[in-house]
Amino acid sequence: MQRAGFIARGGQIIDASIVSAPIQRNTREENVQIKQGGEVGQEWSDAKRAQKDVQARWTRKHGKAHYGYKLHASTDRRWGFIRRHAVSAANVHDSRHFEDVLDPNNGGRTVWADSGYADASREADLTQRGYRSAIQHQGQARKPLSAAEQRRNRRLAKDRVFGEHPFARLAQQGGKYLRTIGLARATVVIGLKVASHNLMRLARLQQRAMAPA
Repeated sequence: MQRAGFIARGGQIIDASIVSAPIQRNTREENVQIKQGGEVGQEWSDAKRAQKDVQARWTRKHGKAHYGYKLHASTDRRWGFIRRHAVSAANVHDSRHFEDVLDPNNGGRTVWADSGYADASREADLTQRGYRSAIQHQGQARKPLSAAEQRRNRRLAKDRVFGEHPFARLAQQGGKYLRTIGLARATVVIGLKVASHNLMRLARLQQRAMAPA
């Protein structure tokens, strides 16, 4: 991408998406041990151990349960490439890997993210480092968003939605489901799928004769 002239610019959109993994059929006791981070399956055979994923986790999104891992990513606003990414268990909060995926090489200084990343100290830190925070605000039970904050969120959403496009393309390519076991393998496979997305995006831009600018 860099050699082709598609330099990261226009700012970046940080988001996260769940990547499903095969559901494990563990006993209740095994699930308790897994959640507590203890040693599991000491009596398991090597064959059984190879088929058990003790690092994937359950989480809920929009009221629906999901099992697997999570892809955290920074997409550049100008070209739509995933510039940096990280992989975690699905139950890790989106914002935990914000700094890991924040791309310091993006020529634009605007950082878009949804309200799950809203944090006063984070926004202050971004400002101090020369970024423009475009993180959507989050209402509280006793302090709902003002009309001005709601308008701001809607305005930011028009740009932030571009960060969801790579996840949609990965899903179309079958990249939102894993058939591997463990975080290490999940990280490798998801990384390959991210690379595949970027290559397809590069080919599409070149076919459209879109010149870097």
